[in-house]
Amino acid sequence: MFDIWRSGFIRRPLSSFVDHAPRADEVVWLPDCGSHAYVADPFGITRDGVLTVFVEAFDYHVRRGEIHYRQYDADDRLVGQGVALTEPWHLSYPTLIEDGGELYMLPEGYKSGGLILYRCVRFPDQWEAVARVGEAAAIDATVVKHDGRWWMFHALPGPDDRAMRELHVAWADSLTGPWTVHSCNPVMSGFHTSRPGGSAFVHDGALHLPVQDCAETYGAAINLLRIDALTPETFSASVVKRFEAGDLIEGFADGLHTLSGHGDVTFIDVKGIRQSPAEPWIKAGFKARRLLGLNGPRGRRATGAAVHPGIFSTASVRKEG
Repeated sequence: MFDIWRSGFIRRPLSSFVDHAPRADEVVWLPDCGSHAYVADPFGITRDGVLTVFVEAFDYHVRRGEIHYRQYDADDRLVGQGVALTEPWHLSYPTLIEDGGELYMLPEGYKSGGLILYRCVRFPDQWEAVARVGEAAAIDATVVKHDGRWWMFHALPGPDDRAMRELHVAWADSLTGPWTVHSCNPVMSGFHTSRPGGSAFVHDGALHLPVQDCAETYGAAINLLRIDALTPETFSASVVKRFEAGDLIEGFADGLHTLSGHGDVTFIDVKGIRQSPAEPWIKAGFKARRLLGLNGPRGRRATGAAVHPGIFSTASVRKEG
């Protein structure tokens, strides 16, 4: 069995989902990728009237995620698409950050050995690596500026599904660091509330964070945390809402693991678990391609990985206590 995801967007703010869950009739779905490929982890931004959705693009024949984009006009018509970022390692979760008039992307790429911040050189398809964020190979890092500090919520790789059962926090005065790990890490434990699943946002004066519920299956649902205390020394949070795929789209009721937003648009994805008689052949083909060295990136590579090799060795995190 394997997972297939569908991504979509809804033209209302993410904060509105606290009181009004998504409805099937309001979702604009990105095009289907076929039976053995998908796009997931949608994040987006609107510029000059065009909505650009960045996604993890994954093909089971290759098994290495790339960051692609889809563009829509004001009437929700697809007007552009392409490759935004590829690397020799798997990429996913292309969270977007605006700071100082610049646009950054902080995709998950823990198999590179770290977390790399990319700056947009040419929107939407040219990005350069500019900094390593912390020393840890953070997974699904969600960064937000709140109360004068930058905060990063993330998971960490490790045995026994650690990436799905521990929520970690770090903080910094600058986006590029240095970053300090929270003194209470992991601040939450358990498969229901530990892996980030979208954009942090403020509602009724409180910071909220979508996290994945992975208790029954990876990305089964989103639990929304209201963060009740957040300082470098304290953390507490409560689940205030739960989002499931339900009947948003036929055949994709097995999971929902992203809830992100920008401005007046919210982005979601839903999962369908599939079985296919072709699966053994796809796995065999992947292994053969790997042996022949044919599973490398197919699109434009980030320029910064070559231009700024120092970011992979510069320490930028400190631990207190």
